[in-house]
Amino acid sequence: MEVCYQLPVLPLDRPVPKHVLSRRGAISFSSSSSLFGAPDPRQLSQRRGAISYDSSDQTALYIRMLARLGCGSTSASSDPERRVHRLLSFQRYLHSSRLLRGVPQQIPLHILDEDYTGQARCMLEKVGNWNFDIFLFDRLTNGNSLITLTFHLLNQYGLVELFQLDMVKLWRFLVMVQEDYHSDNPYHNAVHAADVTQAMYCYLREPMLAKSLTSKDILLGLLAAATHDLDHPGVNQPFLIKTDHYLATLYRNTSVLENHHWKSAVGLLRETGLFSHLPAEDRRNMERDLGSLILATDISRQNDYLSRFRLHLDQENLCMSTASHRHFVLQMALKCADICNPCRPWELSKQWSEKVTEEFFQQGDIEKKHKLEVSPLCDREMNTVGNIQIGFMTYVAEPLFAEWARFCDTRLSQTMLGHMGLNKASWGGLQQEPAPVSEEAEPSTACADTGDAATAPSEGSTATTAGGTSSKEIPQGSRES
Repeated sequence: MEVCYQLPVLPLDRPVPKHVLSRRGAISFSSSSSLFGAPDPRQLSQRRGAISYDSSDQTALYIRMLARLGCGSTSASSDPERRVHRLLSFQRYLHSSRLLRGVPQQIPLHILDEDYTGQARCMLEKVGNWNFDIFLFDRLTNGNSLITLTFHLLNQYGLVELFQLDMVKLWRFLVMVQEDYHSDNPYHNAVHAADVTQAMYCYLREPMLAKSLTSKDILLGLLAAATHDLDHPGVNQPFLIKTDHYLATLYRNTSVLENHHWKSAVGLLRETGLFSHLPAEDRRNMERDLGSLILATDISRQNDYLSRFRLHLDQENLCMSTASHRHFVLQMALKCADICNPCRPWELSKQWSEKVTEEFFQQGDIEKKHKLEVSPLCDREMNTVGNIQIGFMTYVAEPLFAEWARFCDTRLSQTMLGHMGLNKASWGGLQQEPAPVSEEAEPSTACADTGDAATAPSEGSTATTAGGTSSKEIPQGSRES
């Protein structure tokens, strides 16, 4: 008897069911759970993402490294009740490929029609507005802002039809991308990725880019923005290096996180087969160019990119009809989108600033706990949100956006510079106010209970669970002194 599996419609007013997002594919094979029933508690108990600070994951991490190096395969459990965890892309591939082999492709496409209603739909109509409130949009989509926004933009540009993307594969890819962002990272999570994607869209609409970029450029730009921090662990590269994390060894201490984000994105592209219908050479070029964009977000290479950009502008030799020059402009646009928080209106910028600073502090708390040297800006007893943000704007954001304004002298560029000036002045004013004495001043509780952190340029933090205790321990391979 022929069996046809059908994907459920995903309403905006309820979360994505965990069993629907089983790594056995976008199709649910669970006959014992209702469509919107409670997820398997064994799923919720497992840490998602490739990076784990649990020493019991040594074997899984080793298997992932073998998968990265193409060193064979592993066997998966045959237990039909076992849930495939969000730990390893390699695991997910093995399970999905085995279970979906031979299943007829009779999934109707109408199930993925845009079903935006109410305020969420109204917000999407103004997605090109620089004042777009991604926090509100994330609430209106019940935590599915990255899926909803990226799908909408790809559809709006006509890229789904133009590149003949399979709607089910695309939806599954976006669901897996959002799920591979660690929700307990208050900054490096799916909301940050959605915010960067929205900013990237604003830049793609600038006249200098809109009249020159190809459809492939736009597709790569949006996908790079959505995946640029994929599977971010919540701590920065120096932390991974000094704790001998396996990723630092794997990528030889060079653009460690960015390489991991890129490889994770490529893994999901291959797992879902989103580009499987394209010629092999085209797929390789897409993956290579995607990596080039993501690697450009490495803040340690900021001066290299900025100097090159400045030189082009001084010599007036940027030619947007040249593919390599268009790609370089896309790199600069993604760099701007990644650190555009100081250029947002104060009520949005302030929230991001508090998150990034808290994430720095959480990393510092872990370093203190394990008697490691505390990284710069990560000591909550020596730094404040205001002085960190003023320094970041002065030495990182202002030089970058000043050059971007030279390239795109538009209303948006002037708006961003204006917001940054006002935000810098606001932080300066707050710095001069006497700090109120509160319970948060107690270091023992402040270090343990903070949960809204993030990183922007330095990418350093770890997050806490809802209960208030740290959900991450020092990485495997680390040495306590």
